[in-house]
Formats: sequence, C-alpha cells, structure tokens
Amino acid sequence: MPTVDNPKKSVTLTAVTWLFALYCLLPLVWLVVNATKSQADFVSTFGLAPGGRFALWDNITAVFGYQDGIFVRWLLNTVLYVVVGAVVSTFLAALGGYALAKLHFRGKRLLLFVILGSIAVPGIALAIPQFLLFAKLGLTNTPWAVLVPSFVNPFGLYLMWVFAAEAVPTDLLEAAKVDGAGEFRTFVRIALPMLAPASVTVLLFSFVSIWNNYFLPLIMLKDPAWYPLTIGLNEWNKLGSTAGTGALIQNLVIAAALLTIVPLIIAFLSLQRYWQSGVALGAVKG
Repeated sequence: MPTVDNPKKSVTLTAVTWLFALYCLLPLVWLVVNATKSQADFVSTFGLAPGGRFALWDNITAVFGYQDGIFVRWLLNTVLYVVVGAVVSTFLAALGGYALAKLHFRGKRLLLFVILGSIAVPGIALAIPQFLLFAKLGLTNTPWAVLVPSFVNPFGLYLMWVFAAEAVPTDLLEAAKVDGAGEFRTFVRIALPMLAPASVTVLLFSFVSIWNNYFLPLIMLKDPAWYPLTIGLNEWNKLGSTAGTGALIQNLVIAAALLTIVPLIIAFLSLQRYWQSGVALGAVKG
C-alpha cells in the first residue's frame, strides 16, 4: 500500500512567514500599548514600554468628550458611508457580474475590456475628475460626494462575474424563466443566494476600502460635521502637532485610532465563516 510522505517543513519559509507576521503585528502592538498610556507617559516612555498607569479607559472617555463629542459624529458619518456604500456597491457588483456571466448582449466583450482596464486605474487618479464633476453638480461638501463614488467597484464586479460564471447553473435559470419568472426576479430569487460567498468577499473589500478612504473625502468635504474618521483624526493629529498644543492630545489621537480599527476586526471575525465557505467552494469547483 503506497504511503504518503509528510510534506517537508521549510525552515527558511517558516522564518520568513514569522518575520512577515511580526512586521504586520508590530504597529498594532505599538498602537495598543500606547493607547493605554496617559499623555505624560506617552511623552516620557519608549513606544513599546508600558506606562506608569493603565489609562485606556480615561483616554477613551476623553476621546468621546473632546471638542463637544465630535468623534461620535465622525463615527456615525463613517458608518453611514460604509454601510450604504458597501451594501449598494456589493448589490450592483452582483447584479453586473450576473449579467456579464449569464446574459448575452451586444458590446459585452468591449464592456469586459473596459472593466478590466478600470481595475488597473488607481482610485486616486480619479479623485480630481470626480471633484470637478461633483462641483459642477453642486454636490461637493455633501455626503453624496463620498457615497456615489463608492457605489462603483470594478474589482468587485470582476469577482462577481468570475464567481457567477461557475456558481450559478444556467439550467436552473432557464427553468425559472420557463416557470414565468422575469429576469430581475430570477436574479433575486435564484442567483443572488448562490452568490452569497462572493458577495461577502466583495462586501468586506468594500467595507475596508470605504472605512479607510482618505483622499476622496479630503478634497470633497470642507464641513467638519461631514468628516469621516480618517479626516477627523488627521485634523486632531495636525492640531496636536501645532506649537503649544502638541503635548496635549497625542494620547487621544492614539486611543481614537485604536477605536477606529475595532469595527474592522469585528466585521472580519463575524463574516469569516462565510468568506471561508466561499474560498472552499471555489476550490471544489476548480
């Protein structure tokens, strides 16, 4: 009976993997450690050394109370941009990916080339044209200036197209149409549930992208009341770097930065099993 040899362990590969993991985790460790320090300890101690007292709760309380609680407004703005933007962009990506994979229409090949080409264009290159367009429409300094660009996700559309081509059986769609279901109803009732694993993947990518979006809100928004967390924390950081105030709110900026990554961690942990099921399904189909 043939025996299966155990795969050999590569010491070099293991060492490189651990170094990469350390490189990724070190900034997070630094952030967590310094968020527990008071302002005096932050100035007087080494970055990875603990402070004289555990001040995390005091820092968090101060973050929510600083500048009349503007952090809460920035947090709610970010949640609005992320929830609406990620959900709409995921639904549109699923709708477009399904159409590209299962429907036949004129110009389909050209449209595919346009989508693939748009993936290669960095988002920052489109920020200035988008600003000029929204300025003409009078939508700058409004939530729509951040929301509408987030609705378009070429990479998510491409992922949905590839996944729908394999995950949605054509015979099942044809049977639904024979039973009298329209095209949109067929998509919602039949195709969309089958696209759930890919939808979660696109949703996570959109979630992270919109949550960390910085340059687009920076040029679109001037009213602090509509800032997301990325812009708001940068304003606090600049305030803390101003002469005479730099020693006052560094601990608040660090604590606020720690709070901003908590929703990302929660999102990944809560949606992890759906993401893993999508990867496993893709491996089986491959």
